[in-house]
Amino acid sequence: MTYKLTIDQKPAYLHVAVTGSNSGENVVRYMEEVIRECTARRCFRVLIEERLEGPRLGTIEVFGMVSKGSARFQGTLEAMAYVDLNAEGDVMRFAEDVAVNRGFPVKVFPALGAAEEWLLSLPDADTQNPHR
Repeated sequence: MTYKLTIDQKPAYLHVAVTGSNSGENVVRYMEEVIRECTARRCFRVLIEERLEGPRLGTIEVFGMVSKGSARFQGTLEAMAYVDLNAEGDVMRFAEDVAVNRGFPVKVFPALGAAEEWLLSLPDADTQNPHR
């Protein structure tokens, strides 16, 4: 099994749940799909609920993926709330630091409720930004 995305369009954001096997390749592929969906729906705030199974990715692999992804997708999203329900240790906080330091608007949360609350607390933004 690779991965499966389930997308629920909310009034203020997309809620994307991803299930499947945990691998660097799957993370890169599903993130590209998430960005395409956000762009197609002109919804630039997203809550990602990751439920990937299997061994966690290492710090070096996470650093490389986040660095490349942040550069590639910078300017496409207003906000990304990220919940990895199978996370272990501090790797997700590290990933957040790497992304934020590169100008990518992501925040990691331990639970869905906190992630949704954060997204809904953000000020309204111009979703018709011509640079997207």
